[in-house]
Amino acid sequence: MNRYAALTRDPETADLGPDGPKMWSLNLVAHYETDADLVAAVLPRPLEPTDPVVRVNLARVDMPNMTVPLQAGTFSVACRHGDVHGYYDLLMLMSTEGAVTGGRETFGEPKKIGAVSLERTGEGVGAEIVGVMQRAGVDIVEIRGPVAEVLDPGPVSERFAFYYKFLLDPAGDGFDHDPTFVRVRRTQENRRAERVDATIVLRDSAVDPVADLPVRRVIDAVFTESHQTQIGTIVGTVPGEWVWPFRHQRYDGLMARLAPVATGSR
Repeated sequence: MNRYAALTRDPETADLGPDGPKMWSLNLVAHYETDADLVAAVLPRPLEPTDPVVRVNLARVDMPNMTVPLQAGTFSVACRHGDVHGYYDLLMLMSTEGAVTGGRETFGEPKKIGAVSLERTGEGVGAEIVGVMQRAGVDIVEIRGPVAEVLDPGPVSERFAFYYKFLLDPAGDGFDHDPTFVRVRRTQENRRAERVDATIVLRDSAVDPVADLPVRRVIDAVFTESHQTQIGTIVGTVPGEWVWPFRHQRYDGLMARLAPVATGSR
């Protein structure tokens, strides 16, 4: 048997689409206010800033055929494309290579291998929630606090995210082709929701400079047990020159060449 040979039939895979079996994950989602000019500066066209809000999501997902849960973290800024409001992800950390390659190659998500932990001690009001995103030995995001209130899980909600899908030209100058602009619609159904009285600490990193968007005010933090779906849509393409100045957001090597910022938490 030569498994590198051409396929004669598609391999069997678990149906993980919106009509597949529900997978429930633990999530800690926090929103904080930062500086408006800093958010505007990280957005490639045609995205436009809205409120100066950063969204941080830390998750633990029990995946089919995996002996350990998938750990995931996302760091995003609020924005809009036309009348559609959503988020632009600056960083997505995944604990497995499969989660990285699937998201980057299919949706254009800025995924990287990293460590994410989400721990809960106790039940009900007063339970302690701690979430950490770590890369290259640095705890770049730490969110912690007690459960302050049990919330109604509420109805199914939706949100949108925007991505640029591109590859670098092997000649070393520009992209293979104009980047594809992708919009992703996500739904979320909660069966547990709790408000967390959280603090957020950002730490400097040479390749993941989340601390460059400082916390001015924590807006909210919610711990959920939820089922989520996502469907991506290609909106079109955008001129390469719109995205080229932002390509370092995805690549550690380019990011590390930038002038370092002050070390410490913000």
